[in-house]
Amino acid sequence: MKKIKVLIVDDSPVFRALLEQLINSDPMLEVVASAEDPYQARDLIKQYNPDVITLDIEMPKMNGVQFLKNLMRLRPTPVVMISTLTQHGAEPTLTALELGAVDYFPKPAVQNTAEMVDYKDLVNDKIKMAAGANVCQESGHASSSQAIVCKGKTSVEIIAIGASTGGTEAVRQVLSALPAGLPPIVITQHISAMFSASFAQRLNENCAIEVKELSVNKAPLVNGCAYVAPGDKHLVVVKQGHHLYCQLDDRPSVNRHKPSVDVMFDAVAETVGPNAIGVILTGMGQDGAKGMLKMRQQGAKTIAQDQASSVVWGMPRVAVEMNAVQEVKSLKQIPQQICDCLDGHS
Repeated sequence: MKKIKVLIVDDSPVFRALLEQLINSDPMLEVVASAEDPYQARDLIKQYNPDVITLDIEMPKMNGVQFLKNLMRLRPTPVVMISTLTQHGAEPTLTALELGAVDYFPKPAVQNTAEMVDYKDLVNDKIKMAAGANVCQESGHASSSQAIVCKGKTSVEIIAIGASTGGTEAVRQVLSALPAGLPPIVITQHISAMFSASFAQRLNENCAIEVKELSVNKAPLVNGCAYVAPGDKHLVVVKQGHHLYCQLDDRPSVNRHKPSVDVMFDAVAETVGPNAIGVILTGMGQDGAKGMLKMRQQGAKTIAQDQASSVVWGMPRVAVEMNAVQEVKSLKQIPQQICDCLDGHS
């Protein structure tokens, strides 16, 4: 079996050595070279033609984000960013994902062996997933010439969107194309707890809809607003009297994720039944597929992103295979499809 060729780009010799050891311990992976800066990396990319590049964000001479921008223009390659899981690390990491990086992992803060084994698995899983990712998926916004219009009255009370790998950009493209004044939107994106507030803030700056991270334990759902699950809590929907609320839920991880899309979709299916729209976007694994099936069985409208426009067609694929999905659409078509579902639900 042909091994996945990996190039490491990082200015720390100690971390390069550690990463090389962790990656080479997996029989499917092979580090073909490592570079201490982007200039050295450029020559090594030509020489070795790696399948995946791990790229440090903070480096002397040229930072990882600038290098990624050049790389994606000249030679699109699956890239996994190495970032610090701090507020300071959030902005450049989210920018890198916007520019086409597939995923990110943190530098380890671990000393003990057991945690290092988990870290090794995390790194190697992300590299393998990146090797199969679609880095040239059609992107770009729904152009303003096809401004999306929703006709107004609808019986839909909530729109629920779930995403994982490739999702920070996919969610941004969907929300930025939607008009203001829609029913409330709840979003579960698999993301680190340090990054979710910055993610919500970036969405808010790009959209007609008001987007915020759910930072209080419970908030009433308001039309024209979207609520992002924080990176370490589930988001669920509950009803009190005639009003819908979203609230945080601290139960353990589901499908290895917290927040989990299944937890959110299940709550929407139980609380809102047919008066909901579920959307599942790009992502690895199967989180959200069972919850979407529940939504569909309760009479909700369900939409999945298609393979051609997904970075990783995992979660949407499983939902389609389970017959949980009514409409499979490209990323560009999803905003219009959401509005069509609203209008068909008057």
